Amino acid sequence: MTTTISLQGVGVRFGRTRPLQDIDLDIDAGELVGIVGPSGAGKTTLLRLLLGEIKASEGTVSFAGTAGRGGRATVGYVPQLEASERTFPLTVQGAVELGAAATSSRVPWFSRRERDAARRALERLGIGELHDRGLHELSGGQFQRVLFARALVSDPQLLLLDEPTSGIDLRTRGEMLGLVDDLRSDGLTILMTTHDLNWVASHLPRIVCLNQTVRADGAPIDVLQPDVLASTFGAEMKVIEYHGRPVIVDGEALVGGAS
Repeated sequence: MTTTISLQGVGVRFGRTRPLQDIDLDIDAGELVGIVGPSGAGKTTLLRLLLGEIKASEGTVSFAGTAGRGGRATVGYVPQLEASERTFPLTVQGAVELGAAATSSRVPWFSRRERDAARRALERLGIGELHDRGLHELSGGQFQRVLFARALVSDPQLLLLDEPTSGIDLRTRGEMLGLVDDLRSDGLTILMTTHDLNWVASHLPRIVCLNQTVRADGAPIDVLQPDVLASTFGAEMKVIEYHGRPVIVDGEALVGGAS
């Protein structure tokens, strides 16, 4: 498999603070990986690093074979649903076209190619008929699809999801899971942060436990164990096995909140 992301000995410093240190992490093309950890564990810092908003203070970050701290790839980003502004006076089409802003010098005047790319992204996510709707007219599930379409309009190699299960109901969560599965089936590499341990145990094939450094990395049944969770979250957690998967008892109450 081709490695989409490779972090070797990566650390990030903000003055005397080190939110990330000694990070070694490889993610192959087409993988779906969940990053879990408590508030302040460095999850948001990791996303900002991969988005290019900050640079590593030490170590190397490589994207799709581009080595070095400055190596870049096309990265799509989907923010938390509850942190996104639905009252902004934009149509669905206009919101998705903004996804081209990172590669266009003509904002807010987009080319026909960029407008067509936005329409294709909407069609890909099954909401092409909503292109002229206002954002305020959408349901939670529809709006989340708009955020995905905006992230996908630039045809990214890597898709980053920030707490995609936060602030959504069960129906929207199910829609989001189906959408992620479809995108992964298309070969897209997806990395998501989440605090919902039982959700990732049920739905993600690979989990990385993060608290400044990588505490564990692997399949849920191997990673979500009491000693690993205690090391990651600083709290004792009970784990039981149900139909071959781990279940964290009262885990939501212990680790609620996003970093």
